[in-house]
Amino acid sequence: MTDAAAKDIVDVVVVGAGPTGLLLAGDLAAAGLSVTLVEQRPRTAANLTRAFAVHARTLELLDARGLADELVSTGRRIDRVRPFGGMTLSLQRLRSRYPFVLITPQYETEKLLERRALSTGVHIRYDCRITGIQQDRDTVTLTTAGHATDTTGPTDPAGPTDEPIHPTRVIHARHAVGADGVRSTLREALGLPFPGKAAVVRSMVLADVRLTDPPRDVLTANGTADAFAFLVPFGDGWYRAIAWRHDTPDTPDPAAGPANPANPGDPLDPVDPTNPVDLDEVREITRQALGTDHGMHDPRWMSRFQSDERQVPRYRVGRVFLAGDAAHVHSPAGGLGMNTGLQDAANLSWKLAAVLHGQAPDPEALLDSYHRERRPVGRRVLRVSGALVRTVMVGGPVLRAARKLATGVLARVGPAQDRALATISGLGIAYPPPAGVRRPTLAGRRAPDLPLAGGLRLYEALRAGGFVLVTPPGRATPPGAPLTHHHWRADDRTACVLVRPDGYLAWSAEHASDSEIAAATARWLLPGTGATKREP
Repeated sequence: MTDAAAKDIVDVVVVGAGPTGLLLAGDLAAAGLSVTLVEQRPRTAANLTRAFAVHARTLELLDARGLADELVSTGRRIDRVRPFGGMTLSLQRLRSRYPFVLITPQYETEKLLERRALSTGVHIRYDCRITGIQQDRDTVTLTTAGHATDTTGPTDPAGPTDEPIHPTRVIHARHAVGADGVRSTLREALGLPFPGKAAVVRSMVLADVRLTDPPRDVLTANGTADAFAFLVPFGDGWYRAIAWRHDTPDTPDPAAGPANPANPGDPLDPVDPTNPVDLDEVREITRQALGTDHGMHDPRWMSRFQSDERQVPRYRVGRVFLAGDAAHVHSPAGGLGMNTGLQDAANLSWKLAAVLHGQAPDPEALLDSYHRERRPVGRRVLRVSGALVRTVMVGGPVLRAARKLATGVLARVGPAQDRALATISGLGIAYPPPAGVRRPTLAGRRAPDLPLAGGLRLYEALRAGGFVLVTPPGRATPPGAPLTHHHWRADDRTACVLVRPDGYLAWSAEHASDSEIAAATARWLLPGTGATKREP
């Protein structure tokens, strides 16, 4: 891009080096784009890990990048859960290569994704905060400040370079993405509201502890009218404890915590999350909820945070996008937060790459589809996580009897279990079909990891980074189409499918002609632009 080089414009600047930002930046750089990743934390700052669950759909997306098996090796597989009321749900019912939830600290996910981002050429600037944003028809201009620590690669013998403090520094980009969390500076700079409410009025306490008397169940959770506690093992002798009381007024005092700048008078923290956490507090709440604290001792990390349910009204503002907790935040129930953010990144990255490489027949419609597809998912996650936390916190004998009845039905009815598991695992996520495509259609649904000719799996084929066309043997590849073409392993399959880079079906048909295949690919891809390549 000669004009970009002349103006020192990067293709995309990503704000926030958590899991969402790291996956997105790595995808874009692997697609051959120039990417700068800006992170407010110093690189040496302690990672206050909160997420620990990686669900099946997220593992499938990591598999499409050649990362899933390595991440699975860092944690513990949980193939059944007992959420409450003695009900057991078997994750073996999931139709996936990953019929389990992986329990691993968030820092393991970040470490893997940071290494990949650096290996693909992402330029990371730590200790660098956003102070302003402007955009015009062609570019986004971000002003930054901070003692920037530049990291350009994992094997740089000189290591990171510490530059002088810059009161202001300017980054020009064709697009920007805010993945900088619940207090997103990019979202606030755009002036976007972040409406919602507290999912739990009192702040939650978290701790990584050792247990003298570990529980028999792999996952342990229970709620009373006054308290809730959740224990989950990391697999290395450490346990994550999440606990909170339900003993504060229903309506928080707006002066009790820092205000949300986009919603004056609407506090993000009814209880100050900076108050220190004492292990005795964690023990006491856990005993209230579980009847025992299981001999908690030797905490290696403790934190307090406020659990809110909020969602931004727009995921796209011109050339700027929001993803992860910058766009939506909710209770930790179900372990959906990090997973939803990673899935946001997987949805957006290939669309930005297609537009910047000139592969999209309708660039604006493709970029708009990020909001159209992902905002309903974020809204659904808010509802599901909110329903879960309110279910475990129900008070009074009548409501508890109703909960027991509902969980009993769920435990006995297989289809109901399948729907619940599909929702939590992310395997049930489906997008609306493209405009002009009439129902019924499979377009927008998750593509299962089916076997291809030559011993390959579909999600291995997706590692090339572009669209994948799968047909019976003998079908021609559309001329000039920037995709990879494979055949089914089974001789009796007659379907032709076009799979998006994020593992969702773009099109499918039985016994399609060559002209129908060409028309389907032309809806998504311009010919002659070359395939996008992505290295694991």
